[in-house]
Amino acid sequence: MNKRGFWPLALVFALYVLFLYGPVITIFVLSFQGPQGGLTFPMRGASLHWYHELFKGLGVVDIGAAIQRSLGLGLVVMMLTVLFSLMAGLAFRKGFKGSSVLFYSSVASLIMPSIIISLGIGLQFRLFDTFIKGLLEAGGFTATLESYTTLMGLYTSGLGAHLTWTLPFGMLIMFAVFNRFNPAYEEAARDLGATPWQTLRHVVLPLIGPSLVGVGMFGFTLSWDEIARSSQAIGDVNTLPLELQGLTTTVTTPAIYALGSMTTLVSLFVILCALSAAGLMRRRAQARQAAS
Repeated sequence: MNKRGFWPLALVFALYVLFLYGPVITIFVLSFQGPQGGLTFPMRGASLHWYHELFKGLGVVDIGAAIQRSLGLGLVVMMLTVLFSLMAGLAFRKGFKGSSVLFYSSVASLIMPSIIISLGIGLQFRLFDTFIKGLLEAGGFTATLESYTTLMGLYTSGLGAHLTWTLPFGMLIMFAVFNRFNPAYEEAARDLGATPWQTLRHVVLPLIGPSLVGVGMFGFTLSWDEIARSSQAIGDVNTLPLELQGLTTTVTTPAIYALGSMTTLVSLFVILCALSAAGLMRRRAQARQAAS
């Protein structure tokens, strides 16, 4: 490409990167203001004051508990996304009756508004609650009925809502991976006497390991940042994004920027760990192939 065509494209790319990461950099910079700092430029001093204030707590909101809830939910979503995506990828390698219907119904949640899915899940669990209360009342379990509240919660309706967002991405990634997978490796393992489980464990999983790490990274980060699908289906507790959304209307200090910076750093840390793990697994696979 000649220089005349390079520089306009480079400028467009630079503006795109600035538009994409400029807000994150701005929030990160403003979080290091001094005690008299505000929510906009110019900065008033530089310190870690608002990070100290963040760890003291922001009013009645327990940030530490919200972080623990989001981390716990994100890890469970990550593991289930990897497991179900792998199972789906293995199943769809062979055609079966109803596979098209199952596929389209699985990815349909990507094109539906997230708030509608959240409302639907919340309504569904309220119907479950009504049904269970009816059974308890009909059975005469008065004590259980009085103590019963709801099935909605972090690891029930909340988990289901997040999986409707993460699973389609994981499945599409695994479909692409297995579409390029060379079955000759499995045939060689079977010729050497390996069982189907041994072939999966010692041949398939090491080769697709980096992709599984990527699926896990998607699962965690999508769950960690999710707001819309959590809003109506999470129950009586809030994840960190929901707490952060609520704080934007009550907290008027750079402490909110400090919290946003901390959550962004967690996401970047997970991405870095995933990329490092994927790179390590890829190098080991290449070394194993070279040795054989």
